[in-house]
Amino acid sequence: MVEVVLTITILGILAVAALPNYMALTTQAANAGRDGVVGAVRTGVSIWRANDVVVNGPPGVYPNPLDALPDNTTCGVATPCFTVVVGATGIRNGSWTKLTATQYRFFDGQANFTYTYTPATGSFVSPTAP
Repeated sequence: MVEVVLTITILGILAVAALPNYMALTTQAANAGRDGVVGAVRTGVSIWRANDVVVNGPPGVYPNPLDALPDNTTCGVATPCFTVVVGATGIRNGSWTKLTATQYRFFDGQANFTYTYTPATGSFVSPTAP
C-alpha cells in the first residue's frame, strides 16, 4: 500500500512540474500563427511590388491598402483580412483586427501587438512583437 501511495505522489509531482509547459502551448501556437501571417503579408507586399515593376516599370509601388475592410473589423470567415496581398481568401484568424487603413492588431490570448503598414516603403512591423 505504501508503494502505491508513493507512486501516486511521484506522478502528482511530475504532473505539477509539467503543467506550465502545457499551459503555454496555446500562446505559443497563437504566436506561431502570428508569425506565419506576418510572413505571408510581407511576402505578398514584395510580390505585389515586383509585379508592378514588371508591368509598369521601375521604381514600382507597394499596395495601398492591404484589404477593403472598414476600420475596427475583426478578421473572420465573412471578413478576411489582407486580401490584396494574400489572395481572395485572405486571413480569417479572429486574433487579427484591422484598426485603421494602415494598422492591424494581433491578440495572442495574453497581449496585444499592433502592426503598422507603411505603403511608401512596404514595411509591415510591430515595435512590440517578439
